[in-house]
Amino acid sequence: MTPALDLLKKARAEHRVHSYEHDPKSASYGLEAAEKLGLDPRQVFKTLLASTEKGELLVAVVPVGGTLDLKALAQAAGVKKCEMADPMAAQRATGYLVGGISPLGQKKRLRTFIDDSAQNFATIHVSAGRRGLEVELAAAVLAEHTQGAFAGIGRG
Repeated sequence: MTPALDLLKKARAEHRVHSYEHDPKSASYGLEAAEKLGLDPRQVFKTLLASTEKGELLVAVVPVGGTLDLKALAQAAGVKKCEMADPMAAQRATGYLVGGISPLGQKKRLRTFIDDSAQNFATIHVSAGRRGLEVELAAAVLAEHTQGAFAGIGRG
């Protein structure tokens, strides 16, 4: 079990867990998950951390086939600008390793933004907190348990 799955279980939130054999040589953890689980990459989301000009860490959840629009994230968060967070800072703040960062069950509660394309699907997949482990849930359930806001933060 991971903190993400513990949170969902404790909250009795509807979800399904999917696992696959992670290849350490994989170039993209998210695309690997989509491929190995036979999923549409638009329905699989990666968790990225960005840092604002004041050093606040933000969580961004975007489709694995695209990229994060840092300007759109800054606008959604009401800050001047964002840049990708230092991987070590991301690991410290979330309690997860890069490549297995879940938007759920993080050590520190960080402001979370979910690309609004997530609302186009009955369910989406996000990391369950470990490489090779995904959780399937409704975008609304993810937003509820991260106190996340939907915004157009993804590109591609």
